[in-house]
Amino acid sequence: MESMTPQWRKSSRSGGNGGSCVEVADNMPGVVLVRDTKDRDGGTLHLNPGAWQSFVDLAKKIGPVG
Repeated sequence: MESMTPQWRKSSRSGGNGGSCVEVADNMPGVVLVRDTKDRDGGTLHLNPGAWQSFVDLAKKIGPVG
């Protein structure tokens, strides 16, 4: 049975300095949740798994920004 509680994990690309941090919960059926670690109550993006995978693939091609 799949979990109905988001299991948040910090992005492996987030720095340890408290700066640009993103959390992802990809354990929910049919949706990937994304939020800002510094503002967890500020809103959550709800993406379908295909859109999330496309974003991850593109981000890997582009590489780090800044």
